[in-house]
Amino acid sequence: MKSRAAVLFEPGKRLEICDVDVMDPKAGEVRVQIMAAGVCHTDLSVMNGSLKAPLPAILGHEGAGIVRDVGPGVTAVKPGDHVIPLWRLSCGACEYCNDRRPALCGEGTEIRSSGRLIDGSSRFSFGGQEILHFAGVSSFSEYTVLPEGAVLKIPKDLPFKQAALMGCAVITGVGAAVNAAQVKPGRTVAVFGAGGVGVNVIQGAALAGAKMIIAIDRDTRRLDDALIFGATHIIDASDSDPVAVVRQLTGGRGVNYAFEAVGLPVTIQQAYDCLAKRGVAMTVGIAPTATEVTISPVGLVYEERVLTGSLYGSAAPKTDIPMMIELYRNGRLKLDELLTRSYPIEEINEAYKAMKSGETLRSVVTF
Repeated sequence: MKSRAAVLFEPGKRLEICDVDVMDPKAGEVRVQIMAAGVCHTDLSVMNGSLKAPLPAILGHEGAGIVRDVGPGVTAVKPGDHVIPLWRLSCGACEYCNDRRPALCGEGTEIRSSGRLIDGSSRFSFGGQEILHFAGVSSFSEYTVLPEGAVLKIPKDLPFKQAALMGCAVITGVGAAVNAAQVKPGRTVAVFGAGGVGVNVIQGAALAGAKMIIAIDRDTRRLDDALIFGATHIIDASDSDPVAVVRQLTGGRGVNYAFEAVGLPVTIQQAYDCLAKRGVAMTVGIAPTATEVTISPVGLVYEERVLTGSLYGSAAPKTDIPMMIELYRNGRLKLDELLTRSYPIEEINEAYKAMKSGETLRSVVTF
C-alpha cells in the first residue's frame, strides 16, 4: 500500500513529503489510517538534531485515526474502530507496568531506540530503502502499522483533531500535575513555559484544585493562553526575574510545585530555585541530549526539595485517556481552545515554522 508521509532523512533538513510503501500488518499488529496528527516540539527536536533518533524515519507521535486492517490474533480492535496511537508500547507485565508506569517499559524503549517494531523490522520503505518508525507511531504517514498494544480505542463521536492532542500534549501536561506531582488542593504552582504542554500542566493543576497557578513565559501570546487554561497569575520572563517575582507573589515562601515545560537548563534551574521547603520541581520538557544542569545539594538537604521528571505524564494511557475524554465531554478539559490551526500534510514544514514563532499553541496536520 502507498501512503503519503513526511520523512526526515537527516537532521537539519526539512521534512520531505514522499509516497512510501506500507506493509500489511503482521501477527499482533494493526494498520491505522491517520486522520489527524499533532505538531509537537519533540519531533522538531529530532529535526534540528538536538534529540537523537534513528533515521531516515517518518516522524509524528501524536495522532488519531481509523483501524483499516488487523493482523492474525488481534482481538483488542477491529477494522472501523477509531483509535489513538500510544507512543510508548508496554508489555503489561514488568515492574514498571505493574507499578502504573508503562511509559518506562522496556518494550517501548526498544522501539524508540531502534525505529523498528517488536520483530526488529520496519513496515515502511521508499524506493527500496528502509524507512524507520518514530516512537513506534509515525503519525505523519496517512497509513501506519503499530502493535496491537499501542492503540487505544476511542468513541466514534470524538473529533479526530481533538482526540489527536490527547496522545501527547494533554496526557503529558495534565498527567505531570495529577499523576507525577500529585498536586494537592490549595497548594501553589509555577509553570515555566506556556506552550502546548505547559498549558496542559496548568489545566491539570487547576483540575487538582491548586489555589495559585503562576505561568511564566517570554511570549505574551502564550501568557494570554495560560489565563484561558487556568493560570491565576502570569510573569513575562523577558523583562523580569521570574524567581524573584514568584517569591514576591508567595510572600517569600516559594511554590509547592514548579513544572518546567521548556527543556532548557536555565528554566530547570529557575523551577528549582523558586521552590518552597519540601517543594517539588518537575521537568517535563524534553531537553537536548547533551544538556546538563548544576544544582546545589544544600536545598535538597536543608529544605528537603525534590528535583525529578515525568515521562508521558507518568500516566497509564489506557485508563487515563478515557477519563480525560469524559472530562472533555463534561466541559472540564479544554481541547477546542488548545487547537489553534489545521494544515494539510504538504504544509507540515510551515506548521513547524508557525509553532517556532509562537503563532500556534497546538496544531495538527491532516491527510
